[in-house]
Amino acid sequence: MHYQEVNFDGLIGPSHNYAGLSPGNIASDQHRGRVASPRQAALQGLEKMWRLVQLGQVQGVLPPAPRPAVETLQRLGFNGATPEIIGQAYKKAPHLLAACYSASTMWAANAATVSASRDCPDGRVHFTPANLITTLHRTIETDYSAAMLKRIFNNPDHFCHHPPLPCQADYADEGAANHTRLCPTHSQPGLSLLVYGRGSDDQMPKIYPARQTRAACEALVRQHQLPPDQVVIAQQNPDVIDQGVFHHDVIGVGHRNFLMLHAEAFVNQRQVLQQLQQQWRQSTHSRDVPLTITEISPQLLSVREAVSSYLFNSQLISLSAQARPDHLSEHSIRTPHNTGENSMLLLAPSNCLASSEAQRAIDWLIAGDNPVSAVEYIDLTQSMNNGGGPACLRLRVPLSQAEQNAVHPGIILDYTLYNRLKSWINKHYREQLNAEDLADPCLPVEIQAALDELTGILKLPGLYPFQV
Repeated sequence: MHYQEVNFDGLIGPSHNYAGLSPGNIASDQHRGRVASPRQAALQGLEKMWRLVQLGQVQGVLPPAPRPAVETLQRLGFNGATPEIIGQAYKKAPHLLAACYSASTMWAANAATVSASRDCPDGRVHFTPANLITTLHRTIETDYSAAMLKRIFNNPDHFCHHPPLPCQADYADEGAANHTRLCPTHSQPGLSLLVYGRGSDDQMPKIYPARQTRAACEALVRQHQLPPDQVVIAQQNPDVIDQGVFHHDVIGVGHRNFLMLHAEAFVNQRQVLQQLQQQWRQSTHSRDVPLTITEISPQLLSVREAVSSYLFNSQLISLSAQARPDHLSEHSIRTPHNTGENSMLLLAPSNCLASSEAQRAIDWLIAGDNPVSAVEYIDLTQSMNNGGGPACLRLRVPLSQAEQNAVHPGIILDYTLYNRLKSWINKHYREQLNAEDLADPCLPVEIQAALDELTGILKLPGLYPFQV
């Protein structure tokens, strides 16, 4: 049975703004208080999704959460009708209002941890929504994300949905941003690399929080019933967390039989990589396909520049036959060293073009002995300013054809849906949004009207509480 990795990107919502809500996310903090462009942000995200379709990928669209989260403001002591609640919160606790307006569900890599059906004993795809308890604006996403994923992956014969881990500090979980599945092909069982920043006796970062715990990783393995010989759990280097590596996908990315990471990503990195290679070789499904691991040294690319450029938050994409070479952008950089069936494209944020270190690292990468044969740049400036690049925007779900057929079809991107969404964004999204605009009583009305129309476009009636 043939499987392929399907990307499900978070559609950037109408309340996209720069509130600087994430300690340890350098870009988010640096752009705090600046004027954002929700319309440009959503169009950039949509163009990235459409580019993947052009490259032969199956691409899904995940609708944004309803905002503002009025029920959260009510739980925090603000009362009255929505305009009154908004006004009170803006005057007395603008940081809480900003948290409840956050469009952070756009970063779908944090929505859940997903295990492929080829890796789970019951032969179903397993989902655990992330509790995201480290920050308020993100933890209020969890209930929506859980309900939304159940609507889209709604066939119990193919999909198993678990509850989020307990909302307690020992089980802090940030989802697929700390999970990498390595496999010879998506049709074969894979090896899960789970990354954490905080354990019971581990060295801790001194400046920023470690957002994922070892206990959470272990609980996810149990929930999804992953075989122990198909799991490696590794600790993030606390020193790089303090330099802005708040998730593993800021310093490492993997796809199929290729893992690319910074040389300072893990504690005891040599032992971690040896364990990965050993477990890979011991797998009967992987013996004929080597696992290629490429480490980028700090002399080539500093951690600081890796965080600034978001090179490791690129997407690695298998280049399908129909995407080689005619469908590659004229801006792609291609090399002849690997153009076979296993060749990959690195879809990198355009910020890498402004970094001489990132450019050196990319040149070194595409000239090396690895599957990357092309590099293409994508403009996601609005998302990047808030601390999320190409990989942050997508949730990867390996699916068989039967499982793809069981996914809600209204969210699979094609040319018709692409154009409908583009028109919808241009109709409903504001060109600019700043902190003062969050007090506008018209903004919740605008967002509700937009989302109400969106559920019709995606054929998801009743998705939002205000529609019931």
